[in-house]
Amino acid sequence: MEKTAQNESGALSVLMIGSDASIFEAKSPARQKIIEYGQLADRLQVIIFTKRRQGIFSPTQISPRVFLYPTNSFSRWCHIFNAWRLARKMPPVRLISAQDPFEAGLAGFLIKRRTGAALQLQIHTDFLSPHFSRGSWLNRIRVRLAKFLLPRAESVRVVSQRIKNSLRENNIKLKNEPIILPISTTVIQTSQPAEVINLHQKYPQFNFIVLMASRLTPEKNIGLAIEAMAEIVKKHPQTGLIIFGRGKERKSLLSLVARKKLSANIIFEPWTENLSDCQKTADLFLLTSNYEGYGMAIISALAAGCPVVMTDVGCAGEIVKNNQNGLVVPVGDSAALAAAILEMMNNNSRREQFKKQGQEAVKNLPTKEQYLMEYKKSWKINL
Repeated sequence: MEKTAQNESGALSVLMIGSDASIFEAKSPARQKIIEYGQLADRLQVIIFTKRRQGIFSPTQISPRVFLYPTNSFSRWCHIFNAWRLARKMPPVRLISAQDPFEAGLAGFLIKRRTGAALQLQIHTDFLSPHFSRGSWLNRIRVRLAKFLLPRAESVRVVSQRIKNSLRENNIKLKNEPIILPISTTVIQTSQPAEVINLHQKYPQFNFIVLMASRLTPEKNIGLAIEAMAEIVKKHPQTGLIIFGRGKERKSLLSLVARKKLSANIIFEPWTENLSDCQKTADLFLLTSNYEGYGMAIISALAAGCPVVMTDVGCAGEIVKNNQNGLVVPVGDSAALAAAILEMMNNNSRREQFKKQGQEAVKNLPTKEQYLMEYKKSWKINL
């Protein structure tokens, strides 16, 4: 075995492995988050799965303690080998933290076998939901890979109680109890946006505005919201659904909107980092996912005082409690979704109640300082 960082003087040296290429953008939230994490370690090295068609990225130091290394792979199938090869040239580390138990986790496992470093696997999505496996053949392979890797990691960090429960219910044996650490809404400090967005001023044709903010991908099931809107506008024709997001399903979703003759009621906007202003001026926030790890947009909506209707995924039951501070409906049930939205539209006092209760619910979430302290603990527990 090659020399490992365990033989060094106890410095906290960490290797992260992930796939968010926006970390190479100077002002991106992903980069700011990594810089925050870098303050917790003596040295933080980050391998990012990137493809050459995204552009050739260069290794770069973005803060005194944080170093980024792109894989610049020809295809996704080369990421794991390229990450392993990059790690061979790096200074040794004491901990490897992979941002998923799939491709990043396998790269981390192979590096762990070579170096002897401890391995932490992070789980940000409910991969044991049956909807995850149904999503693609690749997801089915990922489930098998995760079941192989998780018992071999020194620790596992999950973002919700739901995921921890799923691991137990599926009898996945771990070396240690999973650490529950949601993603903090206060870790990422972004600059003041150039434009303040007031949805009712921007869309005066609507007297009730439902807001969504999501990747336009199959697991987000935006089509469910469109089906529900087809029923809602029959009773409330001046209702608008504004969807902020980007993704591969945009074209097919626009076609569905046109077929339903809803082009006047459903508007797609590019993704915005200024989501809070949108949530403050919307009447309702909607999430229709088939599965989620947590649901940060929901937490942001609650903090902004925007009532929530969501499917039974992620933080539903943990933060959003049905009929207490929001409405939770079964996954994939367009009739139940439409009924929940109509209930909120027709009951102003209930919306006000949910607004207050929702803001109370997020007050107990960790502050930025508390979150970073717990994040560092999740690293050090492995050493």
